[in-house]
Amino acid sequence: MEYEKSIKNRLKRIEGQIKGVLSMMEQRKDCRDIVIQLSAARNAIDRTIGVIVSTNLEHCVRESIEKGEGTEHLVKEAVELLIKSR
Repeated sequence: MEYEKSIKNRLKRIEGQIKGVLSMMEQRKDCRDIVIQLSAARNAIDRTIGVIVSTNLEHCVRESIEKGEGTEHLVKEAVELLIKSR
């Protein structure tokens, strides 16, 4: 499956956040500020996981419908992926 540019851009922003956290650590910033930034990066990762899973689910459901196949197993797989990611 080809991933959209917007998803790749999300990951690049997250990469920038992580680099920022490393810089903060090198500057000996307060641990609260570092934890806040790490939480923001984690939330961004969680949202990106949701976008990837939902985009993939939509793609797979369309394919299955076109083939005349059921889609219940696809939804179950998507939910399991989201649960494992937590």
